[in-house]
Amino acid sequence: MADWGYDPHNGPDTWASKYPQAGGQNQSPVDIVTSSVQPRSFESSLSWRYGPGICKTIVNTGCGWRVDVQGSDSDLSGGPLSDSYELVQFHSHWGSDTSCGSEHTIDGKSFAGELHFVHWNRGKFATCTDAVPSPTGLTVIAVFLEEGEKNSEIEKLCETIAKIPEKDNRTDLPEDLDPVGMYPADHSYWTYSGSLTTPPCYESVTWIVFKNPITVSKEQLECFRQMKKACDQDFILKNFRPPQSLNNREIFECA
Repeated sequence: MADWGYDPHNGPDTWASKYPQAGGQNQSPVDIVTSSVQPRSFESSLSWRYGPGICKTIVNTGCGWRVDVQGSDSDLSGGPLSDSYELVQFHSHWGSDTSCGSEHTIDGKSFAGELHFVHWNRGKFATCTDAVPSPTGLTVIAVFLEEGEKNSEIEKLCETIAKIPEKDNRTDLPEDLDPVGMYPADHSYWTYSGSLTTPPCYESVTWIVFKNPITVSKEQLECFRQMKKACDQDFILKNFRPPQSLNNREIFECA
């Protein structure tokens, strides 16, 4: 039986009993109330660079898919970040239909899914393992998904997802898979301090949530839902954590 997941016996409501950090005061995701966010400008713009061929493999984790990145040929810096961050992996959350699936919500509205691009602070830590549990150790870029035109980079993922239907299945990715093709054209974003949205839910994340979604096709979303989870071989139809209390945190808006 899986230690954690999204079913009643191991879902988000049970996580804090095994992972105390999940009951903390700075948890993610959150609902972004647009009337309450604070405008913010930074000395330098948020910028990123991803070298060719760094996205090596995709794996079925039993809770979804995850793309693993190899090498150090990537950089995320500027904006709210004081250091240089390196992409280590990205993954997605989704729901059984388009009415739900994202983890963050905007004024209570959910999207059909949400991509998370996980970066670790190589300016402050020697390894990703050191960075993960540490304050300012991680930055995650979140991209909302809504149903519409297909995305060409997501299509490359779907072609490989068909090869990893069951937990721990893994396969190689095409050399030309480009993370930037999964970012929206408008780079305005919200940022706040939070946590990983899966156990152990360390409160070590600077969140960058793009305000505008990208579109993916109905068929691409259905491709995600054809993956099988760990505990009972059912399809992965819901793998998102609901919004957590914002408590005393502020969310900043960067145009």
